[in-house]
Amino acid sequence: MAGFVSNLLILLLLFQNICLGFRSPISVFKRYKDTSTSLSSECLGSNQPVISFGLSDFALDIRMPAVTPKQSDTYLCMSVPLPVDDEAYVVDFKPHASMDTVHHMLLFGCNEPSSTESYWDCDEGTCKDKSNILYAWARNAPPTRLPKGVGFRVGGETGSRYFVLQVHYGDVSAFRDKHKDCSGVTLHLTHQKQPLIAGMYLMMSVNTVIPPGKKVVDADIACHYKRSPMHLFAYRVHTHRLGKVVSGYRVRNGQWTLIGRQSPQLPQAFYPVKYPVDISYDDILAARCVFSGEGRTTETHIGGTANDEMCNFYIMYYMEAKHAVSYMTCTQNTNPEMFRNIPQEANIPIPVKSDVLKMMHGHHEETKDSDASYLLQQAKKEEAEILDQDFHIEEAVEWPGLDLKLGQVSGLALDPENNLVVFHRGDHVWDENSFDSKFVYQQRGLGPIEQDTIIVLNPSNAKLLHSTGRSLFYLPHGLSVDKNGNYWVTDVALHQVFKLGANDKEPLLILGVPLQPGSDKNHFCQPTDVAVDPVTGSIYVSDGYCNSRIIQFSPNGVYVMQWGEETSLGRSSPGQFCVPHSLALIPDLSQLCVADRENGRIQCFRLETGEFTREIKHKAFGRELFAVSYVPGGLLFAVNGMPYPGEVESVQGFVMNFSTGEIIDTFIPLRKSFEMPHDIVASEDRTVFVGDVHAKAVWKFSSVEKMEHRSVKKAGIEVQETKESETIVEARLKNKPESRDPLKNMDKQHLVQQASSTGVSFVLITTLLIIPVVVLLVILVFIRWRKTTVYGADGERKLDSSSGRILGRLRGKGSGGINLGNFFASHKGYSRKGFDRLSTEGSDQEKEEDDGTDSEEECPASPLPPAPSSS
Repeated sequence: MAGFVSNLLILLLLFQNICLGFRSPISVFKRYKDTSTSLSSECLGSNQPVISFGLSDFALDIRMPAVTPKQSDTYLCMSVPLPVDDEAYVVDFKPHASMDTVHHMLLFGCNEPSSTESYWDCDEGTCKDKSNILYAWARNAPPTRLPKGVGFRVGGETGSRYFVLQVHYGDVSAFRDKHKDCSGVTLHLTHQKQPLIAGMYLMMSVNTVIPPGKKVVDADIACHYKRSPMHLFAYRVHTHRLGKVVSGYRVRNGQWTLIGRQSPQLPQAFYPVKYPVDISYDDILAARCVFSGEGRTTETHIGGTANDEMCNFYIMYYMEAKHAVSYMTCTQNTNPEMFRNIPQEANIPIPVKSDVLKMMHGHHEETKDSDASYLLQQAKKEEAEILDQDFHIEEAVEWPGLDLKLGQVSGLALDPENNLVVFHRGDHVWDENSFDSKFVYQQRGLGPIEQDTIIVLNPSNAKLLHSTGRSLFYLPHGLSVDKNGNYWVTDVALHQVFKLGANDKEPLLILGVPLQPGSDKNHFCQPTDVAVDPVTGSIYVSDGYCNSRIIQFSPNGVYVMQWGEETSLGRSSPGQFCVPHSLALIPDLSQLCVADRENGRIQCFRLETGEFTREIKHKAFGRELFAVSYVPGGLLFAVNGMPYPGEVESVQGFVMNFSTGEIIDTFIPLRKSFEMPHDIVASEDRTVFVGDVHAKAVWKFSSVEKMEHRSVKKAGIEVQETKESETIVEARLKNKPESRDPLKNMDKQHLVQQASSTGVSFVLITTLLIIPVVVLLVILVFIRWRKTTVYGADGERKLDSSSGRILGRLRGKGSGGINLGNFFASHKGYSRKGFDRLSTEGSDQEKEEDDGTDSEEECPASPLPPAPSSS
């Protein structure tokens, strides 16, 4: 009998734990409902601002309660209480705002807001007690991601109990239609203890004055660090209109280590720190903002309005929990003399396209109705970029570019208006008869190509907008377009580089000697590509099929320097090339990346010195990597070559995180197949074009969301679910609360719909879990009674053994234990399709082996003879 009582107590405890486990999320809803303010239905997500993800995680929606600011440069604040009493951790943020209406947002944590109203003018203050900045957003920044195991601590005995949202409305002309604004941020919180605690370090200039008309004004900030070690993982820069570049550094023993550098006119996100930086006791944290007073007629001071200026460098860090400090500031310059040694990169402005500047600084300017859709379109583009990697590149099957009548497509580029520029060979073909063993072109008798070799296409419908380049070239190869819209091209037959104006019949600049290969300062040997630095105007040429070097020229074509050498036998070292085939400039990092074709890799170098910085190489590349393209914000695109016989790596396109080199996505055409993709170019909205030299075609690819939506019915209520949400359920039921993906891809509609169904879901799950326990209890009691009556004491011993096995399974012990995650995964209709890690090591498509007739596929083995003297 004692055994039965013991088993019964265990079952009751198990039942109680199940009930308690599912009580917490529901009680969160109840507590918050009692304290929250009734908000306008115009604010998506605010009708049910707490959304539970499971036993330990929930989301908190913090939105402005349908406000309409009356004048420009209005700061409005609102507060939301933390809906739990115990300690929690913020592990993710998702902003909901557009720069069409919001200049910037700040989220503070504190214990006593300055007002109890639904919202108030921030001139009254944000918090009555000490406040900590948890998050900052401006200019359509993408979501901030925290590293695994890192969170902002809130609630409990020491954490903040309120969140205060401050929104700065710069230009209120967008509110002429009297619409309501519901900007804000959604937080992902968890009760799971985080071993590392996040904090914010703000470096801010408070006394900078920018004289009118002065071209360069520096604002310097520096403080000694006097606390426990901290590790930096993200940074953000902030100025207003006059800011050109903001840079932050750690200074240790006189050595300057870059934390981050960015233009404040680009989306003001928290960017990841490229290389890990730790800060120790007595290190110096230093920052510089570079301004220009050009265009101003009066002095500009640090202040809160859009016509004032600010110089802020935010650093997100984490520390061990026992030493954690949530917020620190630095507002002085303790050592002005040391800024004489600041790296030169801190003084170089980062270029920003004119259309981006127009979009960023719409404040206090009249905007025509015809521009509204353009601004909205641009805003949507920027919301999806930089750190948000939940997308897939797919062919735009409606694109008619495959039907264009082109020659061999050798080069692609985008002009300043984002039109597609194509460089092709017309009726000329590069084959085994094109060159002799000394790389001299053998088909001069054909004359130059009589078709327009440069064509400009509408990127949406492939309609011809402009064409040029007739009777100039023999074998076109590389193409780029500079910030002024000039075309820069290479011709491997002529061994030359050309600069052409969009409307000019004759070249503006020619480098190299026509039809003469060579390896000195005045000659090229089949140059492959050219790139122009938008900041300095410097010209970089990859040279080429029979040289293995990168050459830098001044803006007017004067030789400056070169680097690189031929690949040695056995192993390719940094700075060695076997056909440097394609160039990609990364101006915001002052780097040049090279597609080292026959070595199947990407090499990156510093623009100023040619110093090697990194290599990106993956097995999926195969032996050849043809072309590379960079998108501001950190995405790198590339295409490889056809596999050699017996190799499995397929020809495909790649999307990579530039900071880590990781492959994010791969893509192939749906119509037709790649034959020899030769060049690639991508725009900031992740539209990708690939030109194929054998297929004589141009493919267009577009970015699409990874999540697939389906409509299902539960308890008579129709809701929208995603395949990812099924994964979340499985993870939670397996007691794995660390997943942060739910918030990453959940849009406003999903937040509202999941909130409306959460209460039903938890009641349903709780009921389903209680019923088996009750049934099991009844069965045990019946068996106990039956066995005792029929078999006596021996039967009681057998029952103890049987019940022990059952309890062991309920506790998850033994090979036959119940695993709810596996149960749901094996349930009919359940699918994880679309959420397994994308394989980058192979393809399900077989390609025909190349016949090897194109001379472009060979890395030259013979040395180049001395070049003829230049004429």
